[in-house]
Amino acid sequence: MRLVKPSKFFRMFYPSLLWEMPKTGEKTIYLTFDDGPHPLITPKVLEILRRYDAKATFFCIGNNVKQFPATFELLKQDGHSVGIHTFNHENGWKTKTDDYIKSVNAANNLIHSNLFRPPHGKIKRSELSKLYTLNSKLKIVAWTVIAYDWDHDLSPEDVYQNVIRNAGDGAIVTFHDSFKAYGNMISALPRVLDYYASKGFKFKAL
Repeated sequence: MRLVKPSKFFRMFYPSLLWEMPKTGEKTIYLTFDDGPHPLITPKVLEILRRYDAKATFFCIGNNVKQFPATFELLKQDGHSVGIHTFNHENGWKTKTDDYIKSVNAANNLIHSNLFRPPHGKIKRSELSKLYTLNSKLKIVAWTVIAYDWDHDLSPEDVYQNVIRNAGDGAIVTFHDSFKAYGNMISALPRVLDYYASKGFKFKAL
């Protein structure tokens, strides 16, 4: 079962997470990309975003930043915001709390951000509590809509429809700049940008 939009129960269980941005009447979409940076894929995403004067937020895996620092620098040079996505894409439900915190800190030593997204959206309350204690300014970001671009049972059209049927003003939309998601993402992303740009939306970073 694919939950393109998180259930009310899931949102209630994690009330401190950021699920969407306030609606300001300015018609704004907040695109986010997880799992990069990737030295071949991320620059192609940046190319597409430039065409629409779109800013986005990239939740980066620490080990990828370590391996591809030049690609990481491109994100910042283009004016996008960056966030932490742990060091090795750890699942918080299956990782000891202390190990999880170490992973987040190791990633942040390279990324330097107050934005964090737990991989898979899975994080224990003990991990949340420790992270907030260590950094009171930390914003833990979830999503309003997830594109399911990594799912090879879906087509680019399915991914496109997942977004446009569910995202409106203030929505935080999740894509992935990863090898697994590449085929669906690179086809659906320009169409998503076209669709919302034609309706007067702007694309901002968190």
